[in-house]
Amino acid sequence: MDFSVILRTVGSLALISGALSIIISVAEKVLNNYGTCELDINQGQKKLSVQGGSSLLSTLAAEKIFIPSACGGKATCGLCKVQVLEGAGPLLPTEEPYISQQEREEHMRLSCQIKVKGNMRLMIPEELFNIREYICRVESITDMTYDIKLLRMKLPEGETVTFKAGQFMQFYTKPYGKVKEEVFRAYSISSKASEHDHIELLIRLVPGGICTTYVHTVLQEADQVRLSGPYGDFYLRGDCEELIMIAGGSGLAPIRSLVYDVIEKGLPHKMRFFFGANTVRDLYYMEEFAQIERDYPQFKFIPCVARPEPQDNWTGETGFVTVALENQVDSGDGKEAYLCGSPGMLDACIKILKDKGFTDQTIFYDKF
Repeated sequence: MDFSVILRTVGSLALISGALSIIISVAEKVLNNYGTCELDINQGQKKLSVQGGSSLLSTLAAEKIFIPSACGGKATCGLCKVQVLEGAGPLLPTEEPYISQQEREEHMRLSCQIKVKGNMRLMIPEELFNIREYICRVESITDMTYDIKLLRMKLPEGETVTFKAGQFMQFYTKPYGKVKEEVFRAYSISSKASEHDHIELLIRLVPGGICTTYVHTVLQEADQVRLSGPYGDFYLRGDCEELIMIAGGSGLAPIRSLVYDVIEKGLPHKMRFFFGANTVRDLYYMEEFAQIERDYPQFKFIPCVARPEPQDNWTGETGFVTVALENQVDSGDGKEAYLCGSPGMLDACIKILKDKGFTDQTIFYDKF
Protein backbone atom coordinates (compact mmCIF):
# COMPACT_ATOMS: atom_id res chain seq x y z
CA MET A 1 0.00 0.00 0.00
CA ASP A 2 1.16 3.53 -0.80
CA PHE A 3 2.64 5.22 2.28
CA SER A 4 0.61 8.40 1.63
CA VAL A 5 -2.58 6.33 1.73
CA ILE A 6 -1.56 4.94 5.12
CA LEU A 7 -0.93 8.45 6.43
CA ARG A 8 -4.31 9.66 5.17
CA THR A 9 -6.04 6.65 6.72
CA VAL A 10 -4.33 7.20 10.09
CA GLY A 11 -5.19 10.90 9.94
CA SER A 12 -8.82 10.17 9.16
CA LEU A 13 -9.04 7.73 12.07
CA ALA A 14 -7.51 10.31 14.40
CA LEU A 15 -10.04 12.92 13.28
CA ILE A 16 -12.93 10.48 13.77
CA SER A 17 -11.59 9.52 17.21
CA GLY A 18 -11.30 13.17 18.20
CA ALA A 19 -14.80 13.93 16.95
CA LEU A 20 -16.22 10.98 18.91
CA SER A 21 -14.44 12.17 22.08
CA ILE A 22 -16.01 15.59 21.71
CA ILE A 23 -19.45 14.09 21.10
CA ILE A 24 -19.12 11.81 24.15
CA SER A 25 -17.94 14.70 26.31
CA VAL A 26 -20.85 16.90 25.24
CA ALA A 27 -23.31 14.02 25.68
CA GLU A 28 -22.07 13.36 29.21
CA LYS A 29 -22.55 17.00 30.15
CA VAL A 30 -26.06 17.05 28.71
CA LEU A 31 -27.17 13.66 30.04
CA ASN A 32 -25.65 14.20 33.50
CA ASN A 33 -27.12 17.66 33.94
CA TYR A 34 -29.72 16.89 36.58
CA GLY A 35 -30.10 20.50 37.68
CA THR A 36 -30.71 21.52 41.27
CA CYS A 37 -31.84 18.75 43.61
CA GLU A 38 -33.23 19.00 47.12
CA LEU A 39 -31.86 16.80 49.92
CA ASP A 40 -34.14 16.45 52.94
CA ILE A 41 -32.03 15.10 55.84
CA ASN A 42 -33.51 13.60 59.03
CA GLN A 43 -37.10 14.59 58.32
CA GLY A 44 -36.47 18.24 57.64
CA GLN A 45 -33.75 18.77 60.27
CA LYS A 46 -31.48 19.89 57.45
CA LYS A 47 -32.40 20.77 53.87
CA LEU A 48 -29.85 21.27 51.10
CA SER A 49 -30.10 22.50 47.53
CA VAL A 50 -27.33 20.82 45.54
CA GLN A 51 -26.25 20.36 41.95
CA GLY A 52 -27.15 16.88 40.73
CA GLY A 53 -24.86 14.50 38.90
CA SER A 54 -22.29 13.52 41.53
CA SER A 55 -22.33 10.64 44.01
CA LEU A 56 -24.23 11.17 47.23
CA LEU A 57 -20.95 10.68 49.13
CA SER A 58 -19.13 13.50 47.33
CA THR A 59 -22.23 15.73 47.26
CA LEU A 60 -22.58 15.52 51.04
CA ALA A 61 -18.82 16.06 51.52
CA ALA A 62 -19.05 19.27 49.48
CA GLU A 63 -21.64 20.42 52.05
CA LYS A 64 -19.26 19.49 54.91
CA ILE A 65 -21.23 16.39 55.86
CA PHE A 66 -18.63 13.62 55.95
CA ILE A 67 -19.72 9.98 55.62
CA PRO A 68 -17.11 7.33 56.59
CA SER A 69 -15.39 5.72 53.60
CA ALA A 70 -12.14 3.78 53.75
CA CYS A 71 -11.80 3.11 50.01
CA GLY A 72 -12.39 6.60 48.68
CA GLY A 73 -15.67 5.76 46.99
CA LYS A 74 -14.59 2.62 45.09
CA ALA A 75 -17.25 0.30 46.59
CA THR A 76 -14.68 -1.97 48.24
CA CYS A 77 -15.16 -1.15 51.96
CA GLY A 78 -18.92 -0.86 52.47
CA LEU A 79 -18.57 1.79 55.19
CA CYS A 80 -20.46 4.66 53.54
CA LYS A 81 -23.98 3.36 54.16
CA VAL A 82 -26.80 5.84 54.64
CA GLN A 83 -30.55 5.40 54.81
CA VAL A 84 -32.18 6.76 51.65
CA LEU A 85 -35.94 6.78 52.02
CA GLU A 86 -36.68 8.30 48.60
CA GLY A 87 -34.82 9.11 45.40
CA ALA A 88 -32.06 6.47 45.26
CA GLY A 89 -33.37 4.24 42.48
CA PRO A 90 -32.88 0.46 42.39
CA LEU A 91 -30.07 -1.30 44.24
CA LEU A 92 -26.94 -1.51 42.08
CA PRO A 93 -24.83 -4.67 41.56
CA THR A 94 -21.85 -2.88 43.15
CA GLU A 95 -23.88 -2.41 46.34
CA GLU A 96 -25.31 -5.91 46.68
CA PRO A 97 -22.33 -7.57 48.46
CA TYR A 98 -22.48 -4.96 51.25
CA ILE A 99 -26.21 -4.62 51.87
CA SER A 100 -27.91 -7.34 53.93
CA GLN A 101 -31.54 -8.27 53.48
CA GLN A 102 -32.48 -6.39 56.63
CA GLU A 103 -30.56 -3.32 55.42
CA ARG A 104 -32.40 -3.49 52.09
CA GLU A 105 -35.70 -3.41 53.94
CA GLU A 106 -34.40 -0.39 55.89
CA HIS A 107 -33.44 1.37 52.62
CA MET A 108 -29.71 1.41 53.37
CA ARG A 109 -27.50 2.32 50.40
CA LEU A 110 -23.81 2.88 49.62
CA SER A 111 -23.54 6.64 49.28
CA CYS A 112 -20.49 6.32 47.02
CA GLN A 113 -22.45 4.38 44.41
CA ILE A 114 -25.74 6.23 44.06
CA LYS A 115 -25.86 9.49 42.13
CA VAL A 116 -27.92 12.50 43.10
CA LYS A 117 -30.31 12.67 40.14
CA GLY A 118 -33.35 14.19 41.82
CA ASN A 119 -34.82 15.07 45.18
CA MET A 120 -33.89 12.68 48.00
CA ARG A 121 -34.94 11.98 51.58
CA LEU A 122 -32.10 10.75 53.84
CA MET A 123 -31.52 9.69 57.41
CA ILE A 124 -27.98 10.34 58.71
CA PRO A 125 -26.81 9.45 62.26
CA GLU A 126 -26.49 12.54 64.43
CA GLU A 127 -22.88 11.79 65.37
CA LEU A 128 -21.76 12.23 61.77
CA PHE A 129 -22.68 15.90 61.95
CA ASN A 130 -19.80 16.24 64.43
CA ILE A 131 -17.24 15.08 61.87
CA ARG A 132 -14.94 17.98 61.06
CA GLU A 133 -12.51 18.98 58.36
CA TYR A 134 -8.96 19.94 59.37
CA ILE A 135 -6.42 21.84 57.29
CA CYS A 136 -3.06 20.83 58.77
CA ARG A 137 0.62 21.40 58.15
CA VAL A 138 2.95 18.42 57.76
CA GLU A 139 5.29 18.84 60.71
CA SER A 140 7.44 15.80 59.98
CA ILE A 141 7.70 12.72 57.76
CA THR A 142 9.66 9.84 59.30
CA ASP A 143 10.70 6.56 57.67
CA MET A 144 9.68 3.84 60.11
CA THR A 145 10.59 1.01 57.72
CA TYR A 146 11.47 0.80 54.03
CA ASP A 147 7.74 1.06 53.15
CA ILE A 148 6.04 2.73 56.13
CA LYS A 149 6.13 6.46 56.82
CA LEU A 150 4.96 8.27 59.94
CA LEU A 151 3.17 11.55 59.20
CA ARG A 152 2.85 14.07 62.00
CA MET A 153 0.38 16.83 61.06
CA LYS A 154 -0.01 19.96 63.13
CA LEU A 155 -3.41 21.62 63.46
CA PRO A 156 -3.69 25.39 63.02
CA GLU A 157 -2.96 27.44 66.14
CA GLY A 158 -5.93 27.32 68.51
CA GLU A 159 -7.65 24.33 66.85
CA THR A 160 -7.96 20.96 68.56
CA VAL A 161 -9.08 17.46 67.63
CA THR A 162 -10.80 14.98 69.92
CA PHE A 163 -10.96 11.28 69.09
CA LYS A 164 -11.24 7.87 70.71
CA ALA A 165 -8.09 5.77 70.60
CA GLY A 166 -8.55 3.33 67.68
CA GLN A 167 -10.53 5.64 65.38
CA PHE A 168 -9.42 6.73 61.90
CA MET A 169 -9.16 9.85 59.76
CA GLN A 170 -9.70 10.36 56.04
CA PHE A 171 -6.62 11.78 54.31
CA TYR A 172 -7.11 13.75 51.08
CA THR A 173 -4.45 13.98 48.37
CA LYS A 174 -3.92 16.76 45.85
CA PRO A 175 -3.71 16.13 42.08
CA TYR A 176 -0.26 14.95 41.05
CA GLY A 177 1.35 13.42 37.97
CA LYS A 178 -1.31 11.63 35.96
CA VAL A 179 -3.78 11.81 38.85
CA LYS A 180 -5.97 14.77 37.94
CA GLU A 181 -8.37 14.79 40.87
CA GLU A 182 -8.38 14.65 44.64
CA VAL A 183 -8.71 11.21 46.21
CA PHE A 184 -9.01 10.13 49.84
CA ARG A 185 -8.35 7.04 51.92
CA ALA A 186 -8.84 6.04 55.56
CA TYR A 187 -5.89 5.68 57.96
CA SER A 188 -6.01 4.80 61.64
CA ILE A 189 -4.69 7.37 64.09
CA SER A 190 -1.46 6.31 65.80
CA SER A 191 -1.05 9.30 68.12
CA LYS A 192 -2.22 9.49 71.73
CA ALA A 193 -5.85 10.48 72.28
CA SER A 194 -4.61 12.85 75.00
CA GLU A 195 -2.74 14.95 72.40
CA HIS A 196 -5.18 17.34 70.75
CA ASP A 197 -3.00 19.68 68.65
CA HIS A 198 -1.76 17.18 66.06
CA ILE A 199 -2.56 13.90 64.30
CA GLU A 200 -0.12 11.08 63.51
CA LEU A 201 -0.75 8.47 60.79
CA LEU A 202 1.29 5.45 59.72
CA ILE A 203 1.03 4.96 55.95
CA ARG A 204 2.44 1.92 54.18
CA LEU A 205 3.29 2.15 50.48
CA VAL A 206 0.89 0.04 48.42
CA PRO A 207 2.22 -0.59 44.89
CA GLY A 208 0.00 1.39 42.53
CA GLY A 209 -1.90 2.97 45.41
CA ILE A 210 -2.85 6.53 44.46
CA CYS A 211 -2.91 7.89 48.01
CA THR A 212 0.09 5.99 49.40
CA THR A 213 2.18 6.86 46.34
CA TYR A 214 1.33 10.53 46.91
CA VAL A 215 2.47 10.31 50.53
CA HIS A 216 5.66 8.40 49.75
CA THR A 217 6.81 10.27 46.63
CA VAL A 218 5.16 13.70 46.50
CA LEU A 219 4.29 14.95 49.99
CA GLN A 220 6.90 17.11 51.71
CA GLU A 221 7.37 18.51 55.19
CA ALA A 222 5.63 21.89 55.64
CA ASP A 223 3.03 20.99 52.98
CA GLN A 224 -0.61 21.68 53.74
CA VAL A 225 -2.92 18.66 53.93
CA ARG A 226 -6.63 18.12 54.48
CA LEU A 227 -8.11 15.59 56.88
CA SER A 228 -11.62 14.79 58.04
CA GLY A 229 -12.77 12.76 61.00
CA PRO A 230 -12.62 11.12 63.40
CA TYR A 231 -14.54 8.06 62.23
CA GLY A 232 -15.09 4.47 63.28
CA ASP A 233 -16.36 2.13 65.99
CA PHE A 234 -12.95 0.58 66.71
CA TYR A 235 -12.30 1.83 70.24
CA LEU A 236 -11.83 0.39 73.72
CA ARG A 237 -14.85 -1.25 75.36
CA GLY A 238 -12.85 -2.59 78.28
CA ASP A 239 -15.50 -4.83 79.84
CA CYS A 240 -12.87 -7.46 80.66
CA GLU A 241 -9.72 -8.27 82.61
CA GLU A 242 -7.33 -8.64 79.66
CA LEU A 243 -6.97 -7.11 76.21
CA ILE A 244 -5.54 -9.26 73.42
CA MET A 245 -4.16 -6.93 70.74
CA ILE A 246 -3.08 -8.16 67.31
CA ALA A 247 -1.64 -6.18 64.40
CA GLY A 248 0.54 -6.44 61.32
CA GLY A 249 2.34 -3.76 59.30
CA SER A 250 0.77 -0.31 59.55
CA GLY A 251 -2.06 -1.93 61.53
CA LEU A 252 0.13 -1.12 64.53
CA ALA A 253 -1.26 2.45 64.42
CA PRO A 254 -4.55 2.11 66.35
CA ILE A 255 -3.06 -0.46 68.74
CA ARG A 256 -0.34 2.02 69.75
CA SER A 257 -3.03 4.60 70.46
CA LEU A 258 -5.06 2.09 72.46
CA VAL A 259 -2.07 0.98 74.56
CA TYR A 260 -1.24 4.55 75.57
CA ASP A 261 -4.91 5.24 76.29
CA VAL A 262 -5.10 2.37 78.77
CA ILE A 263 -1.86 3.43 80.47
CA GLU A 264 -2.64 7.15 80.64
CA LYS A 265 -6.10 6.55 82.07
CA GLY A 266 -4.71 4.15 84.67
CA LEU A 267 -7.06 1.37 83.60
CA PRO A 268 -6.47 -2.02 85.25
CA HIS A 269 -6.49 -4.18 82.11
CA LYS A 270 -3.69 -6.57 81.34
CA MET A 271 -2.53 -6.21 77.73
CA ARG A 272 -0.81 -8.60 75.35
CA PHE A 273 0.18 -7.15 71.98
CA PHE A 274 1.01 -9.67 69.21
CA PHE A 275 2.73 -7.85 66.32
CA GLY A 276 3.29 -9.79 63.10
CA ALA A 277 6.00 -9.04 60.52
CA ASN A 278 7.19 -10.95 57.48
CA THR A 279 10.88 -10.15 58.03
CA VAL A 280 13.00 -8.44 60.68
CA ARG A 281 13.20 -5.30 58.55
CA ASP A 282 9.39 -5.00 58.78
CA LEU A 283 9.61 -4.44 62.54
CA TYR A 284 9.44 -0.94 64.00
CA TYR A 285 8.65 0.81 67.30
CA MET A 286 10.54 -2.08 68.89
CA GLU A 287 12.37 -0.03 71.51
CA GLU A 288 9.29 2.02 72.35
CA PHE A 289 7.17 -1.04 73.11
CA ALA A 290 10.05 -2.72 74.93
CA GLN A 291 10.28 0.36 77.16
CA ILE A 292 6.52 0.27 77.81
CA GLU A 293 6.90 -3.38 78.77
CA ARG A 294 9.65 -2.46 81.25
CA ASP A 295 7.66 0.42 82.74
CA TYR A 296 4.24 -1.23 82.93
CA PRO A 297 4.09 -4.83 84.19
CA GLN A 298 0.51 -5.27 82.89
CA PHE A 299 1.74 -4.90 79.28
CA LYS A 300 3.48 -7.64 77.27
CA PHE A 301 4.85 -7.11 73.74
CA ILE A 302 5.14 -10.17 71.49
CA PRO A 303 6.72 -9.43 68.07
CA CYS A 304 6.54 -12.35 65.62
CA VAL A 305 8.68 -12.70 62.48
CA ALA A 306 7.45 -15.11 59.81
CA ARG A 307 10.74 -15.51 57.89
CA PRO A 308 13.82 -14.42 59.84
CA GLU A 309 17.21 -14.82 58.12
CA PRO A 310 20.14 -16.52 59.91
CA GLN A 311 22.12 -13.26 59.89
CA ASP A 312 19.26 -11.50 61.73
CA ASN A 313 20.06 -13.37 64.95
CA TRP A 314 16.36 -13.17 65.74
CA THR A 315 15.53 -14.60 69.17
CA GLY A 316 11.83 -13.76 69.36
CA GLU A 317 8.76 -15.62 68.15
CA THR A 318 9.18 -17.24 64.73
CA GLY A 319 6.29 -17.85 62.33
CA PHE A 320 3.08 -16.05 61.54
CA VAL A 321 1.39 -14.14 64.34
CA THR A 322 -1.32 -16.80 64.33
CA VAL A 323 1.19 -19.36 65.68
CA ALA A 324 1.96 -17.29 68.77
CA LEU A 325 -1.72 -16.48 69.21
CA GLU A 326 -2.64 -20.16 69.08
CA ASN A 327 0.08 -21.13 71.56
CA GLN A 328 -0.19 -18.32 74.08
CA VAL A 329 -3.89 -17.50 74.41
CA ASP A 330 -5.73 -20.28 76.17
CA SER A 331 -9.35 -19.07 76.13
CA GLY A 332 -11.59 -16.08 75.65
CA ASP A 333 -12.72 -15.96 79.28
CA GLY A 334 -12.44 -12.43 80.66
CA LYS A 335 -10.82 -11.13 77.48
CA GLU A 336 -11.51 -8.80 74.56
CA ALA A 337 -9.57 -8.85 71.29
CA TYR A 338 -8.59 -5.80 69.20
CA LEU A 339 -7.22 -6.46 65.70
CA CYS A 340 -5.88 -4.38 62.82
CA GLY A 341 -4.16 -5.69 59.70
CA SER A 342 -4.72 -7.29 56.32
CA PRO A 343 -8.03 -9.08 55.64
CA GLY A 344 -6.22 -12.43 55.45
CA MET A 345 -4.54 -11.94 58.82
CA LEU A 346 -7.80 -10.77 60.38
CA ASP A 347 -9.75 -13.77 59.10
CA ALA A 348 -7.12 -16.25 60.34
CA CYS A 349 -6.88 -14.63 63.77
CA ILE A 350 -10.64 -14.34 64.19
CA LYS A 351 -11.04 -18.06 63.49
CA ILE A 352 -8.48 -18.93 66.17
CA LEU A 353 -10.06 -16.55 68.67
CA LYS A 354 -13.55 -17.94 68.11
CA ASP A 355 -12.22 -21.49 68.50
CA LYS A 356 -10.96 -20.37 71.91
CA GLY A 357 -14.31 -18.95 72.99
CA PHE A 358 -14.20 -15.33 71.86
CA THR A 359 -17.45 -14.07 70.32
CA ASP A 360 -18.52 -11.35 67.90
CA GLN A 361 -19.21 -9.24 70.99
CA THR A 362 -15.61 -9.55 72.24
CA ILE A 363 -13.71 -9.19 68.95
CA PHE A 364 -13.24 -5.69 67.51
CA TYR A 365 -11.66 -4.55 64.25
CA ASP A 366 -11.94 -2.24 61.25
CA LYS A 367 -11.67 -4.35 58.10
CA PHE A 368 -10.07 -1.99 55.60
